[in-house]
Amino acid sequence: MKNAFMIAATGSGCGKTTITCALLKVLKDSGQVISAYKCGPDYIDPMFHKKVLGIPSQNLDLFFSDKQEIRDIFYHRENTDISVVEGVMGVYDGISVDCNEGSSYDLACALDIPIVLVVNARGMGRSLLAVIKGFQAMDEKHLIKAVILNQISPMYYKSISSQIENTLGITVLGYFPKCEDIKLESRYLGLMLPFEIDKLESDIQKAGDIISNSVDMEKLFTVSALDCRALAKQEMAQTATYQINFPIKKQCEKPFRIGIARDEAFCFYYEENLRTLENLGAELIAFSPLRDSKIPDNLDGLILGGGYPELFAEQLSSNKEMLISIQNALQRGVPSLAECGGFMYLHKGIKVEDKLYPMVGMIDGICEKKERLVRFGYLSIKEKNNSFIPCNTIGIKGHEFHHYDSTNNGCDAIAVKPDNIRTWEAAHISDTHWWGFAHLYYPSNMEFAVSFMDKCRRWRERHR
Repeated sequence: MKNAFMIAATGSGCGKTTITCALLKVLKDSGQVISAYKCGPDYIDPMFHKKVLGIPSQNLDLFFSDKQEIRDIFYHRENTDISVVEGVMGVYDGISVDCNEGSSYDLACALDIPIVLVVNARGMGRSLLAVIKGFQAMDEKHLIKAVILNQISPMYYKSISSQIENTLGITVLGYFPKCEDIKLESRYLGLMLPFEIDKLESDIQKAGDIISNSVDMEKLFTVSALDCRALAKQEMAQTATYQINFPIKKQCEKPFRIGIARDEAFCFYYEENLRTLENLGAELIAFSPLRDSKIPDNLDGLILGGGYPELFAEQLSSNKEMLISIQNALQRGVPSLAECGGFMYLHKGIKVEDKLYPMVGMIDGICEKKERLVRFGYLSIKEKNNSFIPCNTIGIKGHEFHHYDSTNNGCDAIAVKPDNIRTWEAAHISDTHWWGFAHLYYPSNMEFAVSFMDKCRRWRERHR
């Protein structure tokens, strides 16, 4: 890797994802080998990155992982020319208002990479200088190296850009003009999913064409260049550490067949979670609860990830064969993990606009939408009976981000907010399953993934 940078912003809604995807498109078309990342726990932005690049994007989260582990993930990729990290919210917005912890800036400091600040210039004149100067003033590590102005006319850009550079001494890479026909729309959990946006590929192509003409890519390469000698030494160290932190695949006669729900309704998965399971011997076999009639044959385990089952409630409910197939597997004791959308799917039903749609029925309860986010944010979870996680560990980290809630959230674990003040009971856990609303990050406690794979091994030994 010769270059790396973070696209951050002054706040949410400033155009980070649009500009990130446009830059990824231009870099890809220029023949660069790119690695993409997202700051924080968000699932949706990495899906847009993957749509552009055709390869997975990874999450980098300083609540889930410490700084050394984050560097291990970031620097271990081989044959990468340039790495692009998309920030979250405003550059300094993190876990608390009294520090930078968990923010985009915190991550940029941990990775030691430059920041390109996206500033929404709409409705501003010379005040732009004050905004940028304020962000510079809080930049103790001097990582903000350049800016891109969004929602600005070409004519005004020509006059204000020189003022910014001459007054503030910061590089202005270019701009993205007002363009109402390119818009990534949002819903209650963030952006619309890529497959929901009509003409997404043509929109990304158009955004890339605009960026290629309005942003100085040569300046971007100059700003994002890394010290080659220091980087080479760092990458060697990170690769060695990475092999220790993320175990090599266990030797087994054949991989464990793990069915994983992957379609429009169930599409929220951390790449590090999947890779961790594969390194432990899993063969992940995708199936669609929307379209398939049953789960894959001869499974050793089952995973139902997050997503938007409420958007497909009628279709999921009408696929009776799949509901019965999953129910039968779980009643037989096939080891299983279910979180958020997958957890909702296991209930007796999901209520959407006063209509109840029957689901798998393994959890005696229903899910329905609430007026606001429920238990939003980071958490750590400890089991009461140590079915997946040994009692001498600190639990596993995760986050919740949902508007739906259950009448039966489970009581087999204790969830704790980062401030250690708010706690609540959560999750349905037994010797064969872990089902709950929280999205879990397996590398935060590798014993969880090891335990799941061991349960899959024991299932195979008894039944196959």
